[in-house]
Amino acid sequence: MSNESTLEDQLNIELSEEVAEGTYSNLAVITHSDSEFVIDFIKMLPGVPKAKVKSRIILTPTHAKRLLRALKENVNKFEAMHGTIEDTGNGNIPMNFGGGPLPMA
Repeated sequence: MSNESTLEDQLNIELSEEVAEGTYSNLAVITHSDSEFVIDFIKMLPGVPKAKVKSRIILTPTHAKRLLRALKENVNKFEAMHGTIEDTGNGNIPMNFGGGPLPMA
């Protein structure tokens, strides 16, 4: 076994109780500029006319690519254990939950 420690062993990360509870999101909107990626995590609920951004994460392009790679690796591990995650193929989630797509402005 190597004496080298992993990245997790080297990081000292504080996780407050409030943050540890997590924030529910069922939609993410991603935008980018030349220097950053912005991910808005949104919670949409049936019967609620206005969706709310619950968290905004701003990443450098390098960190966005690392996040993409980490998500791919973790989805692959999840699917290996639990089976394929079914994607409905509906990338245009209507804001009114099933009342049909909203007209484009």
